[in-house]
Amino acid sequence: MLLTVDLERLRVRRGERLLDAGCGEGRHCFGAIERGAHVVGLDLDRASLHRAAGALRFRGAELGRLGAMLQGDAFHLPFADATFDKVICSEVMEHVHDFTGAARELARVLRPGGLAAVTIPTATSEHLYLHVGDDYFESPGGHIRIFSPRQLAQGLARAGLATTGVGFAHALHTPYWLLRSVAGLPRADESALVRAY
Repeated sequence: MLLTVDLERLRVRRGERLLDAGCGEGRHCFGAIERGAHVVGLDLDRASLHRAAGALRFRGAELGRLGAMLQGDAFHLPFADATFDKVICSEVMEHVHDFTGAARELARVLRPGGLAAVTIPTATSEHLYLHVGDDYFESPGGHIRIFSPRQLAQGLARAGLATTGVGFAHALHTPYWLLRSVAGLPRADESALVRAY
């Protein structure tokens, strides 16, 4: 499974509590549960959560571990302060108007000394999609900003999260989103080329 967050670098360990805020279909949740973490995935999209919850129940039962999926947003996390040892927020902040407010909530639920991984698409790929078509930034739920790593680090610092490292994961999503941009996002799922990728 292709992960944006390096779970080894995040030092996800057995018995830790991990929140994946904006989990989508749960790819990081699955990786963390395989490492023995107690996982909670949270997302706005009910359909993605439904698919993730079924798969997580199945995989968790195989491994003898529990995981949970909840519908919610990053501005009102339904958890007490310092609940989680690790927090993942992957490819979410580019969708959020007040990303510093969302980061404050992540910092609130992260225990002192805990680690968070926050990822964003590269500015280069984002500009490429924008050049191909306006739909990428105009579709409902789409991206509303292009970040540089420095801008993200500054926003995280305002929220109380220190940046300890910056890295680049993979570019395998770039062809997929480029195809979707060419096909026109609202209709992209109708494209045989997009479905084939």
